[in-house]
Amino acid sequence: MTQAGGAAGEDDFAPVLTLIRQAQSRALHSVNRELIGLYWQIGEHLQHKTEADGWGRGTVTALAEWIARQQPDSRGFSASNLWRMRQFYETYRQHPKLAPLVRELSWTNNLTILGRAGSEQEREFYLQAAIRGRWTKRELERQMDGSSYARALLSPAQLSPVLQEQQPAAPGIFKDSYLLDFLNLPQPHSEQDLQRGLVSHLKDFLLELGPDFAFMGEEYRLQVGQQDFFIDLLMYHRRLQALVAFELKITAFSPSMMGQLDFYLEALDRDHRLAHENPSIGVLLSRSADTQVVEYALARSASPALVARYLTELPDKTLLEAKLSEFYALEEGDKPDDH
Repeated sequence: MTQAGGAAGEDDFAPVLTLIRQAQSRALHSVNRELIGLYWQIGEHLQHKTEADGWGRGTVTALAEWIARQQPDSRGFSASNLWRMRQFYETYRQHPKLAPLVRELSWTNNLTILGRAGSEQEREFYLQAAIRGRWTKRELERQMDGSSYARALLSPAQLSPVLQEQQPAAPGIFKDSYLLDFLNLPQPHSEQDLQRGLVSHLKDFLLELGPDFAFMGEEYRLQVGQQDFFIDLLMYHRRLQALVAFELKITAFSPSMMGQLDFYLEALDRDHRLAHENPSIGVLLSRSADTQVVEYALARSASPALVARYLTELPDKTLLEAKLSEFYALEEGDKPDDH
C-alpha cells in the first residue's frame, strides 16, 4: 500500500492494532470488576436480609422472578445465582486480604474456587495463581483436579541455596512436581518420548510451568571447545530475566546428574547469556526423587538449580487429602496454648 508521503505496510499498522487490543482488554477487565462488585453488593444485601428479616430460598426465588419481570433482558440473576452471591459475600467478607482478589477473576472462576476450595488458604492460593496465570475455567479446573495446592503445600520446590539467594522470588515460581498428564506417554517411555511430547504440547506445558515462561528451543546447541552439547529444553523467564535449562530424566534422581546440568549452566552463562540477564537457572526434571537425596545434592551446589519430578497421571487425591489433614493437625498442634 502506498500513501502520500511514503509507503506504509503491516509493520507500520501493527502498533495501532496493539493499542486497540490493549484498550479492549482494559475495557473488559473494567467491566468484569464492576460486575463482580455488583455481585458482592447484592450478596451483602441478601446476607443482611437473611440475618435481619429471615429471608430464605423461597424469598430469593421470588426476588429472581421479580427481577426477570422488571428487566427481561438481564441475565445472571436466577435464584441459584443470587444465592451464590450471598455465599460469595459471606465467604470473603471477613477476609480483607482476599476480597480485592476476587474482583480480578471472572464470576465463573470465582464460583469454581468457591465451590471446590476447602479453606481460606486454599482459596487464596488458587485466586492468586489464577490471576497470575490468567487461567481459563478449563485450566483452573485442571489445576484443582491435579491438587496443585496440596502438592505445593506438602512438597515445596527444592532449590539450591544459590538460587534462593540470587532469585528470592524463585520459590513462588518453580514447583516440586509438574503434572504432565496431557502427554499420554506410553509406559515405559524414553527421554525422547518425553521431550517430543512436551514440544508437541508446548502450550499445555507452558501453562503447567506458570506465567512468564517463554520457549527458546529444544536440543539447544552448546559448543564448548571442539565438542557439541545439547540442552533438552531451553526456556526464558521474563520476570526472573534468566535462561532456564530443563534436563529431562526418565529415571529416579541421582546426584551424579547435577554435574551435567552445572556444565550446561556454565556454558550458557559464558557464551549465551546477555549482559542484562541474570545467571542461568537449571531444572532437573526426573521421574522421581528422594527428598533427602535431593537436599544433600543441592546443599553445596554452586549453581542456581533445582530438582523437580514429573507426574504422568493425576495424583491420588484421597492420599493427598489425608496428608493435608495431617499437616493441618500438626500446624494446630504447634500453635501456642492461649490458656
